[in-house]
Amino acid sequence: MLTPLFLVPMLLPFLLSLAAGRIVSWARPAAALWILAVSTTVLAVACVVSLAALVLTGLYLIPAFAELNHFVRHLCTPSAHLMGATAVLAACALGIGGLCLGCSAVRHGRTLRAAQRKVAELPVVGDLCVIDSPRPDAYALPGRVDRIVVTAGMLRSLRAAEREVLFAHERAHNAERHHYFLAVAEIAANCHPALRRVRDAVRLAAERAADEAAARAVGDRKLAAVAVARAALASHEAGPTTRPYLTLGAETGPVAHRVTTLLEPSAPRTTASRSLAVIAALVVLLSAGAAVAGVLHLRHEVGEAQGVVPR
Repeated sequence: MLTPLFLVPMLLPFLLSLAAGRIVSWARPAAALWILAVSTTVLAVACVVSLAALVLTGLYLIPAFAELNHFVRHLCTPSAHLMGATAVLAACALGIGGLCLGCSAVRHGRTLRAAQRKVAELPVVGDLCVIDSPRPDAYALPGRVDRIVVTAGMLRSLRAAEREVLFAHERAHNAERHHYFLAVAEIAANCHPALRRVRDAVRLAAERAADEAAARAVGDRKLAAVAVARAALASHEAGPTTRPYLTLGAETGPVAHRVTTLLEPSAPRTTASRSLAVIAALVVLLSAGAAVAGVLHLRHEVGEAQGVVPR
């Protein structure tokens, strides 16, 4: 029976989506970021492999395709009607996921390049680019040369010490390459709908990691919390803004949760991080193991149908 094995990688992402919020809350931000990124990557790959194997199994039920592969006996599968319907659904899921991923890549790539071209035309001091706009906004812009983009409106909204927090926050995003984690989460979200919640958790973990880095840089957690709150308030009062998906800013995400966390004393969470990492590893291994076992079993069944492997 092939179907149960291939269903496991498609069910486990729902478990990760339920646990993603807990992982961000209980683990250290940097650890949570890696746990979520690795887990979503493996689950997304396992899901795609399982769907592709189901499609292939359905194709093997077609006599012409079976003859093309020199089958001498029928493939040992569940009922042909059930397997055929499953293969059609798997093909639709792969097609829709591939189309969404392509559209997402084009859309995000276009907006990111547009932002990079705009910044390239403006004067830059070190890694800082100031846009003469009254609208409060700030974000880390990745590229060949990473930049911190901030508007004049945002600078006027913050005091000098709070600006240092803002700059340290954005520099942390660029230094720790958080845009790569966002890209991985976006790709995974197009492979399985349950991983969209994990994508949001990855963004929150990236923001919290930058918050902690900024607090360490200025040596004052309360100052960091105040700066994040003031930046978010100024941005919120100006209304929604449009920026590239792969950019991260200090005023984005669930700000109340981030500010509350910053106001708490920094405490080591090594035990929680390790425990969550072990649990996530078990989920990942189960998903990957089911996908690999299903593929190997399918290969064995194909070998038997071709008469290469004896029954």
